[in-house]
Order: sequence, then structure tokens, then C-alpha cells
Amino acid sequence: MSYLVLARKYRPQTFEQVVGQAHITQTLQNAIQADRVAHALLFAGPRGIGKTSVARIFAKAMSCKEGPTPTPCNACTSCREITDGIAVDVFEIDGASNRGIDEVREIRENVKYMPGYSRYKIYIIDEVHMLTKEAFNALLKTLEEPPAHVLFVFATTEAHKIPVTILSRCQRHDFRRIGLEDILEHLRSICQDTSLEISEDSLRLLAKEADGSMRDALSLLDQVMAYSEGVATDDQVLDILGALNRNMIFDLSSALLTHDLVKALNLLDEVYKRGHDLKRLLIQLVEHFRHLLIVKMGHGASTLVDVPAHELTSMQKQVEGISSESINQVFTTLFQAEPGIRFSPQPKLSLEMHFIKLAQLKPVASFDEIIKKLDHLAKKIEPDYGITQTKEVRQEMQAITAQPTEHTTEPEQEPALSENLAQTWQQLLDVFSKRYPALIPNLEKATLTKIGKDFFEITVTGNSFYTARLRDKKSMVALQEVCDQFFGRKMKIKIVESGKGVSRKKGKPKESDKAKRLKKEALSHPLVTDALDVFNGKVVDVKIL
Repeated sequence: MSYLVLARKYRPQTFEQVVGQAHITQTLQNAIQADRVAHALLFAGPRGIGKTSVARIFAKAMSCKEGPTPTPCNACTSCREITDGIAVDVFEIDGASNRGIDEVREIRENVKYMPGYSRYKIYIIDEVHMLTKEAFNALLKTLEEPPAHVLFVFATTEAHKIPVTILSRCQRHDFRRIGLEDILEHLRSICQDTSLEISEDSLRLLAKEADGSMRDALSLLDQVMAYSEGVATDDQVLDILGALNRNMIFDLSSALLTHDLVKALNLLDEVYKRGHDLKRLLIQLVEHFRHLLIVKMGHGASTLVDVPAHELTSMQKQVEGISSESINQVFTTLFQAEPGIRFSPQPKLSLEMHFIKLAQLKPVASFDEIIKKLDHLAKKIEPDYGITQTKEVRQEMQAITAQPTEHTTEPEQEPALSENLAQTWQQLLDVFSKRYPALIPNLEKATLTKIGKDFFEITVTGNSFYTARLRDKKSMVALQEVCDQFFGRKMKIKIVESGKGVSRKKGKPKESDKAKRLKKEALSHPLVTDALDVFNGKVVDVKIL
């Protein structure tokens, strides 16, 4: 057939035409110019990025009539024969089909002879990592000290499989994946040269599908040209690639972020009925959420997200009001699901299962939002005695202490107080539970045993831990403040310890009733309710010490 595919027709013929490998082509040109060319070169890198093309250009540069020159003429006999692949002094060997020791022995024998009419005999061995261990060992001596008229150029996609003894005898050049913009620019120039009408978005999609490989990009463009007959629409390109419309990806991702399970499942079913590959859909979703996460993290996303400007704007709108933690939650779940869905006999069911899992996940509040709520809570609540006390509690306390009760009587009424110590103590506990709830577990281990004109006595039962807690400085300040306000005069507080314990006075509420009351007060405390609201939590249990 006379037709040449684009990958062959537009194969670079000079170092300047090589796309995306300037760090290598410049090095080789400088080495040729300075006559510092190594006798063995190793070109390593992914597929379709120009390793063999550069090897051929290098062979032309060394064999050109005007050379050795960094700019071969492509007009002399040597250049034309190398371009056509018929040069007698340039040997292109497939390492996969010539991998044995016998083939290497043949090379060893042939290198002894001078080239036919070129300056050098050049051996280009593609996929050199496919050679056997014995073949590599047989090549060692020749590779280390070849005749002056012999040059070796090795190309491989898996340099790690080459023995270290071979690597140490070669000058290694690592080829890079070609950038998206470089591929896009090259495809654009070819479309102009071939008069193909195609949109910028479709060209970008082709370049993206190539994944850094120029050969893959040209093969895809060749397929589009054959299908479109001069004008390639976006739908035609999507059909050829088997890719989804970007609007579908945006709609599906929005449904997952908003936990709209019904919409997500309907969109998935629509994709399935159209015959699209669900594994490919998952890959596109993972990539999309990766872009969303980067966009959410701040400025400078355009350098890390290879999408058109209008898509970048749409992504910025999509992540408004959504925390980066929520996006990362979806991204991580889908990424971890990829291996299972890839090997699942029912990928649609497996993908539906993960969509249901994502819908059941609760939105994750960002750390900044939590800190902001905690700061707001801290402003509402004032620190006191190692815990917090709200304004509402202080107002209730003032209302309680402001009301005329039998406890704010004159000293001559204290016999009545002495006769009802249990009731007085219970009322004091009610005040402490509102103002200083942290003291309640210690005060419950005590009883009011005596009240005088200017003093009252508290007897603590149980071990000395509770006595020590009540006698510390902060506790005494709290006790003094409440008791002075409660009795309406300055009171001296005496705390004694009862080793054997003092029995509760008659009339004290039952333990079960007290536990219920304390649990109710704890659950209704403003600090607890605010904390539950900030962290979206729930109370599992309340322990009464």
C-alpha cells in the first residue's frame, strides 16, 4: 500500500523536529559538534516518545556526507538510505526476536569488518531488555571496547531489566513523556497541513488520551481522519475514543458530591445503556475528582490540571461550598474501588455499590470550619475552674440567689437551717450544678453536717481523693463564692473527712432519682449541646461518678 500513517509520514528527520526531548537532542548535538560521542548510547523511556527516531537521526548525523554534523542534510545517499531503512552500514535489530546468544555472536563477528562506504557501522537494538542473560554477557567485551568504526545505540522501555554490567558501559539518556501542550501543538500543525477541521477541545482530548506518547496521538488522529472525511465533530471523536461527554462527568460528580443517589444511579444506567466501558468511566471520574481537589486547594491549579479554561472555571464553581475533605473522601473511595471494579465480572453492580456507599457518607466539615466554630464557642463560654460557664447559667444563678428564700435569713433563723441540713445541702448542690458542675462528683461524696452563724461544716465520705479535690485552691474559691451568696453573709468553710463514711440523711433523694436528674442536666448543658452541634455527634452514654 502507498498510504503512510501519520506516525511514519511525520516522523522527525532532524534533531530540531523532535518534540519534547530538547534535553537529549541538545546533548547529542553538542557531543557531535565537540567530537565527544560515546561508543554506546542507551535511550530509555516510555513508548512512542521518539527513542528510535532519535537513534536514526543520530545515525544520519554520524554518517552524513557533510558530517559528522548535528544537522544532517537528508539529501546525501547515506541520509536517504537511513531514512528509507535500507542503509547497509546501519543495522536496526529487534531485541525481542533476536534475543539469543547466537545472534549476539553474529554481531561480534560482523563488527570486525569495516563499514561499506559510511564512516561507522551503527547497531540500533530496539527493546534491548529482551535479550537473554547469556546474550548480554556475550556482548560485554565487545560493548566495552568496540572497534573505532562501530557505534551502539540501545533503546528500551524497561531499563531496569538491563544488567548493571551493560548499563555501566553505556551513556544513558532518559526520554520524558511529551507534554500535553507539545502534543496539542504538533497535532494542530498536522491538521492544518492536512486540512482537517476539528475543534480545539477534540484535539485536546486526543492529546490527553495519548498519555504522553506522540505515536499514540498520531494514531488516534489518523483514525479520526479516516472516520470523519475532512470534518471531525466532537461527537465523532468521542465515539472513536469511547470516551464520555464532559458534561456527563460533571453531572455525575455533582450528584456524588451532593449525595443525590437516585440521580447518580440514573446517570450510571444511561452510560451503561450507551455501551460505554464502565471501567473507563471510573478512571475518568477519579481523574475528575483529582482535578477538583487540586482546584479546591487554591490558586495555581491551572499548571497541575490539564483542562481547557472553561472547564477550569466550571470546576471552580462546582467546588464552591464543598470542603476539600468531602472531595477527598469521594476521590479516595473511588480510587480504592478501581482494582475491584477492573476485575469484577459485574462492574456495573460493583460501581453502584460504591455509589451507594458514597451517598451514605456524611459530609465532612473542614478543619477551618471546625476551628471557626470552636473559636465562636470559646467566645460564648468563659473559662472558669478548668471548665466553662455560659452567660445563661450565670443569669439563672443570679435569679436563684436573688429570690428571697429561707436560706437568706438572718442569723437568728439558723436553727431552722440546722434542723433541715439535708434539704439545705440539696439546694446548694442545685446551685453548684449550674455554676460549677465539675465540683458535683466531689460534692456528692459529702454531706452538710453543721451550720453556725458564720461557718458551716462539710463531711466527706470515701477515700481522701475527694477531700483533696475540695480543699484545693480553685475549689475553695468556688465554694466560698457560692456559699457567701447563698447564705447572704461571709461564711467560713470547714471540710472534714470521715474514714468510715457518713450515712446520708433521711429525706435525701434516692440515688436512682439523682442519677436521672444529673444525666438530664448534663445532656441539657449548653457546652454539651454546642459541642454536639460543632462535631455533628451524639451522646452514647453518661457516667455518674
